Amino acid sequence: MIEAAKLIHVVDDDAAVLDALGVILRMEGYEVEGFVSGDAFVRGVAQRAPDCVILDVHMPGRSGLDILRVLDKSRFPAPVIIITGQGDIPMAVQAVKSGAVDFLEKPFQVDILLERVRQAIDLATADKPESSFSGQDRLTDREAEVLAQVVAGARDKEAALALGISPRTVEAHRKSIMGKLGARTLADLLRVVFSGRG
Repeated sequence: MIEAAKLIHVVDDDAAVLDALGVILRMEGYEVEGFVSGDAFVRGVAQRAPDCVILDVHMPGRSGLDILRVLDKSRFPAPVIIITGQGDIPMAVQAVKSGAVDFLEKPFQVDILLERVRQAIDLATADKPESSFSGQDRLTDREAEVLAQVVAGARDKEAALALGISPRTVEAHRKSIMGKLGARTLADLLRVVFSGRG
């Protein structure tokens, strides 16, 4: 029996982005439904739940973060990938805490987006991991403290002030943490930590 194509909902007020993502995802065998606003998406989800959502942050009306809160990660099973042209650390942390599985900044590479979509769908269908995250035991006590600051949304200067160290030291610890946990980007790092907390 042939498995039905996975349904991806793309939510972005930019018609060019909607069209481009639709073409790219369909070429990979996905079924795609596009929405130009968060409200249209919420109505569409009520009709048929997707297997994955690609959600822009900055839209007229409800933002992508507002939509995440409306969806309620405890009841909405589909993984959500946030995309934005104007991202920062606090926004990425807020998105992941609100239920997003990933955070990509525009412009992003097509192969990276497709890889993240596949990973998100695989993660959603896999068994949930334990409460700790992989690699946690490799961190020093100071690195664990720095990581806690990063996860809380603190910038390097804020983390430095809270921990009584220099911003450069925080940056060095953050780079070490990312290396130990195999994270290339902040979104990778947040995914490692939050996905492990189930």
